[in-house]
Amino acid sequence: MFAVLKTGGKQYRVQSGDILRVEKLAADAGEKIQFNDILMVGTTVGTPLVDGAGVQAEVIEQIKGEKVIHFVKRRRKHGSKRTKGHRQQLTLLRVTDILEKGADKSGVKAAMGAGSVSVAAVEAAKPAKKAAAPKKEAAPKAEAPKAAPKKEAPKKAAKADAGADDLKKLSGVGPALEKKLLEAGVTSFAQIAAWGEDEIAEFGEKLSFKGRIEREGWVEQAKALAAEKE
Repeated sequence: MFAVLKTGGKQYRVQSGDILRVEKLAADAGEKIQFNDILMVGTTVGTPLVDGAGVQAEVIEQIKGEKVIHFVKRRRKHGSKRTKGHRQQLTLLRVTDILEKGADKSGVKAAMGAGSVSVAAVEAAKPAKKAAAPKKEAAPKAEAPKAAPKKEAPKKAAKADAGADDLKKLSGVGPALEKKLLEAGVTSFAQIAAWGEDEIAEFGEKLSFKGRIEREGWVEQAKALAAEKE
């Protein structure tokens, strides 16, 4: 009786007693293993595998295949050459039994690739689920810091008294400049008319328009406006 088994991505037609070289398996010399991926047994064809069928074999030894040389050459102006050798890891085994049925109950170790891990091993390696830790009570929310009291905006300079002169009548004086003069305590034409050199220099420095008082002739204008009021 023959069977067709699959291992290492290849298919092999085997009979009892055959010596086989397959991709390396995770087994030691002298160990008995069983192939469970059976595509065909005698005249029974699997869909895709034959249920309950198996092929048992004894591992003879772990070997290496013949050396394969891989040579690469790039034909360019600045080309390159590379030579690489490789020997495939193989397992040499002898087929001992072909089972049409009952392979799943034979108790023989399943053949597995050298880099494979069994499902049982995976399950055993999983850490036990930890008991759900009791939920921590939510920490009391910190009270939001109270908003700092809004600073009161500085009060605008008090407007001139009802009896104050309209300083905007002076040449070059608009609302903004009039405000500066009022904040500096200048409310009448008579005050400006009385300015001497020291006051002119002082207010020119204080109000940041040095030299403007003389250029615009405020003192003379203030004297004339003050005389009109009288």
